[in-house]
Amino acid sequence: MTTERLQKVLAHWGVASRRHAEMLIRSGQVFVNGQRAQLGDKVDPTRDRIEYRGRRLTPPHPPRRLYLLLHKPRGVLCTCNDPQGRTTVLDLLPPAYQRVAGLHPVGRLDANSSGALLLTNDGAFTYYLSHPRHHIPKTYRVWLQGQPPEKVLQRWREGIPLDGVMTLPAAVQLLRSEGDRSLLEIILHEGRNRQIRRVADQLGYPVVALQRIAIGPVHLGNLPPRAVRPLSNRELAALSPSTQRQS
Repeated sequence: MTTERLQKVLAHWGVASRRHAEMLIRSGQVFVNGQRAQLGDKVDPTRDRIEYRGRRLTPPHPPRRLYLLLHKPRGVLCTCNDPQGRTTVLDLLPPAYQRVAGLHPVGRLDANSSGALLLTNDGAFTYYLSHPRHHIPKTYRVWLQGQPPEKVLQRWREGIPLDGVMTLPAAVQLLRSEGDRSLLEIILHEGRNRQIRRVADQLGYPVVALQRIAIGPVHLGNLPPRAVRPLSNRELAALSPSTQRQS
């Protein structure tokens, strides 16, 4: 009998990302053979009865994988659901996509930020992109309050301590200044919580507006706010060479 961790099975079946699957297990929404599942449980997908929200999960075939790019506007949450009823990124999707089980955002943009956000129902793809060792570059256009001098930008490029740990070197370029604001292009190879905003605050030039314009080879381009499009095969291959798009 071959067993796997329950959260890995849920991610493989497209129910949620592995991290979100762990949250579903902790919250008591997953049952195995009639018993409430516990984090760390192992299952045999061919023998065990796995239920989520009262529905038995028995996918006869691997689900069709979706890989989407969304232009997230400001004020929308990067989560699958919100107890307070606020708008989430899934609420912006066309009905055909909303019916796809397990669709979830890859990473996060905070509510006050906008721009490129990937969504998928492929847990392995999410895990690959989220793993720190892969250092997928992310490109941002950021308006700051004030006009930081070159020596401040150089400090940002070299790394700034956050919570006692230095940030990785970043590409930071001043694009232009307008009055008391400055527009920067910033390329990060890590995704620490609110990293750009926290570094900007620490340097004394707080963020006025932040937009992510690219994730690796996937560029926002002319995609309007709230719009979504599938990733191309070329984009998928460049993001994760092992990913094979299913039709």
